[in-house]
Amino acid sequence: MALLQIDFFSESLMRTVTMNAIIPTDKTLFTQHEKREIKEYKALYLLHGGYGNYTDWLGGTRVQAWAQDKDLAVFMPSGDNKFYIDNPDSGEMYGSFIGKELIEFTRKTFPLSQKREDTFIAGLSMGGYGALVNGLKYNETFGAIGGFSSGLLLEGVVSGSKKFAGMMPGNKFYESIFGDLAKVLGSEKDYKALAEGLVREKKTLPKLFLACGTEDFLLPEHREFRQFLTDLGYPFTYEEGPGGHVME
Repeated sequence: MALLQIDFFSESLMRTVTMNAIIPTDKTLFTQHEKREIKEYKALYLLHGGYGNYTDWLGGTRVQAWAQDKDLAVFMPSGDNKFYIDNPDSGEMYGSFIGKELIEFTRKTFPLSQKREDTFIAGLSMGGYGALVNGLKYNETFGAIGGFSSGLLLEGVVSGSKKFAGMMPGNKFYESIFGDLAKVLGSEKDYKALAEGLVREKKTLPKLFLACGTEDFLLPEHREFRQFLTDLGYPFTYEEGPGGHVME
């Protein structure tokens, strides 16, 4: 297995960016596994949560061992508290970076499958939001989406709910990310609108997995989104279990 830190220039973000990557090359010589058949890797693009960076998954989870066991390439970029969406006003196009440029760069650099069914996106909290909106927006690229304690906060932010005021520096911060909050719902930054559009247009739907802890403050939003998807007729897998809004 190869564990890499990669620096490359991003046109979408107009700067050099850093990410970690796990490439599950041959098992060690001390195992009983035969050498890996030469073939293209399936790929997972794994997005961290707010206040984090590209190191979070390696330091806080067993993703390295899991990727090796599943024979899966994993790419972990940084989102810099920008929610992984495009912001033309600032010139930081995080959505384009995740959904297009990062895919193109990794596929040119590593022997990755270019099949939709072999390309996945997932994330925690802010990263769960980013996985949802980019997985749905770039549905021809991603075959499956995973959201863990996803930041399902759009309606609360738009309504000015105090519940989300303390997560980030307040409404001015959210406006700097999402733009005019009055125009967010129904836009390509809205996971509900994106899911509804795919169903309405009878597009091939990415598989969807959602998980939330029973002590997570976002549990009500997850249950409401679960009902929304059920009413919409969008197939999904949903799990709840003990835990709060933390990486475990």
